[in-house]
Amino acid sequence: MSTKGKSGCPVNLSLELLGDRWTLLIIRDLVFAGKKHFREFLQSDEGISSRTLAERLQTLVDEGILTRSDDPSHGLKAIYRLTEAGIDLLPVLATLGAWGSKYREADDDLARIANELAAGGERALQRMKKKLRAEHIG
Repeated sequence: MSTKGKSGCPVNLSLELLGDRWTLLIIRDLVFAGKKHFREFLQSDEGISSRTLAERLQTLVDEGILTRSDDPSHGLKAIYRLTEAGIDLLPVLATLGAWGSKYREADDDLARIANELAAGGERALQRMKKKLRAEHIG
């Protein structure tokens, strides 16, 4: 997946990186489901293929949205973590979740979480970002 900008438009540049079907779902799983390993991402309900997942994870690492490190508890596993740039996508996820819960037929429990985060405004987003920094950056 190429992330070279075709124009200098900020919306275009963002969509070239994040605008496919899978990228924000991977970030969603890191943020809300606490997933950190390749196999965990494969188990998401949306059914991403292992090849697509590998490509998207590599792109997110290359673009500085995620880091990849060896898992000290298992030599063949890698751990993916959000960078500050990845954590800063939280408002995007919150807004998409609130929109989806309003205009689409969303799962009631998941819609409640999205709506609570959106209703909490900047204060709720900052609390969650602080929690994510502790989990992912240290």
